[in-house]
Amino acid sequence: MPEKPSQGRGLLLIAAFKLLKAFALLAVGIGALKLLHKDVAASIEHWIAVFQVDPHNHFIHKLLEKLSIIDDRRLKELSVGTFIYAGIFFTEGLGLAFRKRWAEYFTIITTASFLPLELYELFKHASVGRVFALLINLAVVAYLVYELRRTRARH
Repeated sequence: MPEKPSQGRGLLLIAAFKLLKAFALLAVGIGALKLLHKDVAASIEHWIAVFQVDPHNHFIHKLLEKLSIIDDRRLKELSVGTFIYAGIFFTEGLGLAFRKRWAEYFTIITTASFLPLELYELFKHASVGRVFALLINLAVVAYLVYELRRTRARH
């Protein structure tokens, strides 16, 4: 039985979301590599001036404070980590875009595996962003489980 156009839109939305995250992480990884052998805080200060962000902002001071301790080793670790996560997100996104059943299982497993960590971080430092991220990931897992059950019942 052919799938209706409205069915699977959720899969394409999740695929687009995963691919967007993959490209963002790829950009972060490349950016981290470009900062190798440079003064990271000075580079950020340059971009703060370019974008005319208030240099006296409390959050900017915190950011610069954290960035001042980043060395080349940490930048390499950050880039490797972001490239690994980008690869996972590319795999999920492309698999879901091509409506591969293995991608639904893979996305459920990878997304659900981070839920305990997200809960821990939420209880440790609650924020609207963390609640939003947790809710999105819970919705992704619930929808994919629903899709798997629905398509299994159809066959």
